[in-house]
Amino acid sequence: MVRWLVTLVTVGVACAVAALVYARATGLSAAGNPGPLEARLARFARGFAVPAADRNRPNPVPASEEAVAAGLAHFADHCASCHGNDGSGDTDLGRGMYPPPPDMREAATQRLTDGELFYVIEQGIRFTGMPAFGTGDAGHTEQSWQLVHAIRRLPTLSEAELEEMRAMNPRSPAEIRQEIEEERFLRGEP
Repeated sequence: MVRWLVTLVTVGVACAVAALVYARATGLSAAGNPGPLEARLARFARGFAVPAADRNRPNPVPASEEAVAAGLAHFADHCASCHGNDGSGDTDLGRGMYPPPPDMREAATQRLTDGELFYVIEQGIRFTGMPAFGTGDAGHTEQSWQLVHAIRRLPTLSEAELEEMRAMNPRSPAEIRQEIEEERFLRGEP
């Protein structure tokens, strides 16, 4: 029993020292990208953390163009500031996050089950910029399932769909005022 306890304490101390050395070497800056080992461990932890019942949960919202369109509209309004309309994560916010948002068009995200994607939307992911959006409200839950359909569409978005999404992206009051002033100028109004 003592030998087992000594081994456990030794492993714990070794892990703590390794974590401190890693933190000292890399700092706590959000400017870099996770290394391959860190990314692999994070994916493993996420996969391990999603309960099997949620992972295997089917999408109750039938796949349709209407569901995809509603999901893309919600994505443009709520998700694109970090993930980009195209799902690449290549945005001002996305580039400044650690870890950066994943390229949702790539296989690592597209391989996730509908239940896993729903779980991430609803529950978020700790120690990342991904917040939990789940409210338990039935209408909100349907929107999250529509987002799952939208995420599945990201690898094949058309230019027309991207243009529609750009029109739905949030704008600041200053941007709205500037657009109004430009429209007035074009109409020749003072």
